[in-house]
Amino acid sequence: MGASVPDHFERMWSDLAPVGRSAHSGGYFRQPFAAAERELDAWFVEQVSARGLRLETDAFGNRIAWWDAGEGPGVMTGSHLDSVLDGGGYDGPLGVVSALAAVDRLHERGFRPARPIGVSVFVEEEGSRFGLACLGSRLATGATTWAKAQVLKDRDDVRLDEAMSSSGMTGGDPWLDRSRVACFVELHVEQGRDLVDRGAAVGVASRIWPHGRYRFDISGEPNHAGTTRMEDRHDPMLTYAMTALAANKQARLAGQRATFGRVDTAPNSTNSVPSAVTAWMDARCESDEALASLVGAIVRQARDRAERDGTRLTVTPESVSGAVDFDPDLISRIAADHEDGDWPVLPTQAGHDAGILSAQGIPSAMLFVRNPTGVSHSPAEHAEMPDCLAGVDALAETLARLAS
Repeated sequence: MGASVPDHFERMWSDLAPVGRSAHSGGYFRQPFAAAERELDAWFVEQVSARGLRLETDAFGNRIAWWDAGEGPGVMTGSHLDSVLDGGGYDGPLGVVSALAAVDRLHERGFRPARPIGVSVFVEEEGSRFGLACLGSRLATGATTWAKAQVLKDRDDVRLDEAMSSSGMTGGDPWLDRSRVACFVELHVEQGRDLVDRGAAVGVASRIWPHGRYRFDISGEPNHAGTTRMEDRHDPMLTYAMTALAANKQARLAGQRATFGRVDTAPNSTNSVPSAVTAWMDARCESDEALASLVGAIVRQARDRAERDGTRLTVTPESVSGAVDFDPDLISRIAADHEDGDWPVLPTQAGHDAGILSAQGIPSAMLFVRNPTGVSHSPAEHAEMPDCLAGVDALAETLARLAS
């Protein structure tokens, strides 16, 4: 890759398609500070240079490319380039590519912004390597600190500061001067199929459900799988299994979400009763009170089961984000009074950098592009090209409204 002139949307999307893609599953592995994600970062720098935008980079590698124009605080857009493990290609990169293409649209129309427009890329949004979602935007806004973040470890026991150092980066507390940002608008592929039911290509987010990640450490007594009678066992796998079932039942009863998506066991031997199981639960609810209630019910059942199994349980919240209601005035300015009518406004159950910025006092909003199946965080994640291009037009119109 290498652009001497700006690439149009379809060319940019074609260039990114093979980067970090698994030949086996078709899914993407674009973890922060690893080869594929760094290649995408270099691609972004090339595209910024081809457009003559001014690039700022903070100590964590977050980037903002500024179209310097007008006066006062700027309108910022963008998203992220990393993926979940074996994820889809649209979650994150669609927002970055669309932002660059939207800037091109405005240039082509001869639009002259009354205030700067910035295209951002936040690092480690998914939390797929170091476990804390939206880490780049949390650092940039002061929601967490470098002192806390640098000691986070990945699955291979590599510390965050070590991973950055191997990529030629030093780390440190990032910047994001809030006085220079009037608002933030993130375009994202819809994670769900609300827009399909509404027959709309583009929608606007109203709020983000509160959500959290919780680590369940269950320890037991290792023993022989053949010689140990069932009634003599203290098996942490049983405690975990019943906890996973309890999470499913409690979430269904409450109409909320709870998922155990990652499990580690030791010694991970087929013919042994395990000594320990560590499992991570993702929980999402329509209110902060509902989240606390759901997690509390699941933990109570897990502790009761551990007592019956003779195992020991420790539950650690690794990251918890409260409900985010996006700026209502910003939503109104974005969603209303279009030639084809108002754009639909809908909530989302997924976390985003826009939610972090909003919670830290930066007026924020989101545009969603229709997902025909609703599948996300999966190789099957998809959006049709006409809808993607409609998203570019919608973002360009939004930026024009906000930067006029």
